[in-house]
Amino acid sequence: MKSHANLYSALRRAFPTDLDAIAVETADTPAPLAYTWRDLERGSAMIANLLGWLELPPGSRVAMHVDKSVEALMLYLAVLRSGHVALPLNIAYQSAEIEYFVGNAEPAVVVCAPRHFGWVSKIAFKAGVAHVFTLGDDRTGTLLDRAAGRSDVHEVVPRQADDLAAILYTSGTTGRSKGAMLTHGNLGSNARTLHEAWGFAGREGRDVLVHALPIFHVHGLFVALHAALLSATRMVWFARFDPRATIERLRTATVFMGVPTMYVRLLAEPGFTREACAGMRLFVSGSAPLLAETFHEFRERTGHTILERYGMSETLMLTSNPYRPEDGERRAGTVGRALPGVSVRVVGDKGQLLPAGEVGGVEVRGPNVFKGYWRMPEKTAEDFTPDLWFRTGDVGRLDEQGVLTLVGRSKDLIISGGYNVYPAEVEGVLNELPGVAESAVIGVPHPDFGEAVVAVVIARPGATVAEDAAVAAVKSRIANYKVPKRVLVAGELPRNAMGKVQKNLLREQHRGLFAS
Repeated sequence: MKSHANLYSALRRAFPTDLDAIAVETADTPAPLAYTWRDLERGSAMIANLLGWLELPPGSRVAMHVDKSVEALMLYLAVLRSGHVALPLNIAYQSAEIEYFVGNAEPAVVVCAPRHFGWVSKIAFKAGVAHVFTLGDDRTGTLLDRAAGRSDVHEVVPRQADDLAAILYTSGTTGRSKGAMLTHGNLGSNARTLHEAWGFAGREGRDVLVHALPIFHVHGLFVALHAALLSATRMVWFARFDPRATIERLRTATVFMGVPTMYVRLLAEPGFTREACAGMRLFVSGSAPLLAETFHEFRERTGHTILERYGMSETLMLTSNPYRPEDGERRAGTVGRALPGVSVRVVGDKGQLLPAGEVGGVEVRGPNVFKGYWRMPEKTAEDFTPDLWFRTGDVGRLDEQGVLTLVGRSKDLIISGGYNVYPAEVEGVLNELPGVAESAVIGVPHPDFGEAVVAVVIARPGATVAEDAAVAAVKSRIANYKVPKRVLVAGELPRNAMGKVQKNLLREQHRGLFAS
């Protein structure tokens, strides 16, 4: 068995020669804290030795329902190096959700925030979990207390590329969440691909990453974190995103990764200028669609062009707009070409390959694609084609150059009067109307059409959006069957933790709009 397949081995080999150099500095703790690369190595070793002392079965799941902290990062690394399976959980999850995840994944260890110990431990012990620890964002908790007496030297447990490294539960907007099983090979291959594709290669120790994303999700945990660790990049660590504080730290940074909401909030700050971004080399956006308006306003304000990419919990990163100018331009509304080693195709209703420009289901394959859904073999089989391409559930089109444009999720497709309506197309038109800041288009039951197209829009500050005028303006731009039957103005759109609009909640809220 080869030990080098353990992802931690690859990350550790990339640490700088000077282990006393700063690896992570906190930006929003009561007093700034600096952690060296030696601290990450020693801290993760001590926690890994604690896990070893517990004599857990090989490949045990370790659930992490904790606030973002550098110690939580050490816990993740400890799980990797000890050969167990990381189970990151959103700190916002409540009792019913945690009960499901614990019951489904059957972790051997649960680590939770101290303030949640009372109810989390009851759920865990009832489910048969033997070990429950606490970990606070202030370097407190029983996990650190118990690990303090362990050795700070640890031999990485050998793992094969196909061995599980993490289980990441999908957001569960349609039914129960599914646990995507990601292997050491999945995570390692994607980390190495992004390391090269986004210009981290050859820059060991020269980059500074402002890390303001949560670490229970692909973007913050696997994309941003692995990119930093694999290139000895120093991280400026925000437990929570603060636009003004982020702008100050960008002045001495080189890389920022965020979700579209973060970019909108940065642009709302007068202090977000070209001067504030003068030393930056890369801004990456993902986890939700980036409005073309935000893309263009960002470039005009800062002189930088956001790099938008496309990925999923099940696949990590799939496509990316180019980093290097010689590879082409970054185009608003697109998510770029397939990354090296990744294949992307667009197929029709009967699985036939569609020509460039036609809209269909997006299917992918590559070493980054997950092993399957945890304990859901039927769902796994359903989501893979006979020739082992993964059906993403996204709808899109490829152009002649292989650039992918996403037009929505298959579950969001609206069939009105027998015609297919893709919400992203209608949203694109609505977002260009005067006074409209953002929109979400959904389908709701209609007695005549089966489904009716309905738009929920957010007005710009100080502006008003009149429904009749909006409908008339859209009608002049697109086919009549795509025009919203109603345009509703709201104060905000419901979003999940990564900024994605939760259209299932909008559909439920407005399902009775056309009831007789």
